[in-house]
Amino acid sequence: MLDTRRVSPHRSPLRRSLTGVGGALFVLLVLVTAVPGAATGATPVSRHEPAHPGRDWMGSTVAAHEGRSGTAGTTTSATKTPGFDVSNWQGTVDWAGAYKKGARFAYIKATEGTTYRDPRFNTNYTASYSAGFIRGAYHFATPDSSTAKAQADYFVAHGGNWSKDGKTLPPMVDVEYNPYGATCYGLSKTAMVNWIAAFINEVHTKTSRWATIYTSTGWWTSCTGNSSAFAAKSPLFVAHYAATAGTLPAGWPFYSFWQFADAGTFPGDQDYFNGPVSGLKNLANNT
Repeated sequence: MLDTRRVSPHRSPLRRSLTGVGGALFVLLVLVTAVPGAATGATPVSRHEPAHPGRDWMGSTVAAHEGRSGTAGTTTSATKTPGFDVSNWQGTVDWAGAYKKGARFAYIKATEGTTYRDPRFNTNYTASYSAGFIRGAYHFATPDSSTAKAQADYFVAHGGNWSKDGKTLPPMVDVEYNPYGATCYGLSKTAMVNWIAAFINEVHTKTSRWATIYTSTGWWTSCTGNSSAFAAKSPLFVAHYAATAGTLPAGWPFYSFWQFADAGTFPGDQDYFNGPVSGLKNLANNT
């Protein structure tokens, strides 16, 4: 019986040659399209998850890079409303006790990357509300681990949403010194601005709120070129552990929130809202 699987010995050298070229081209095409960004010319984004998200919180890298000076938060000529920010790192928070001591708002860590949800977020978010706090959720950004859209979507889906209930602050993105390596996550200034813009825009699409931006002037200057692109829409939460808030990032004429110390009267970091409680409520209501 004829074995039809056998290659005919009479196939021409030209046909064999073309077949070989075609196979090589096919392999080359597979290799090229397998490289992220090769087909579109886009800058590849590494895909990895943060190694220790439980140790990353608002300001976890600031003091090591910028230090502390003077008696933090002592020079406050205008009305300020005290508050604080927490994550899983603080353990169990006495929300009723903090309210009795005068705190009126809190930002609470919700997510990091696209797989980590703070294990105490639900408890903190619910307990703070019950104690009378105006509170909000934040995302610790890792711009080298995945796209801004992916992180924004994960944030909104896992606690970073917004409700017009008078007690929910705008969602917030925490962009600060990289706890895992290169200060600016290996991104150019333009790429970093684009990443933050994509995150802010995606959160706005999903929640109708322009996200608050948490950062320090030092990091912002180094990693965005001191961009003023976000000042018109996003409230500023500036980190500066000193007697005053210091020089602000470009474009913002004032801060909405100031993280003035990483320890103090309240759990976690010590913060001020730049105005009375009525102003805080207005921000919560998007007015």
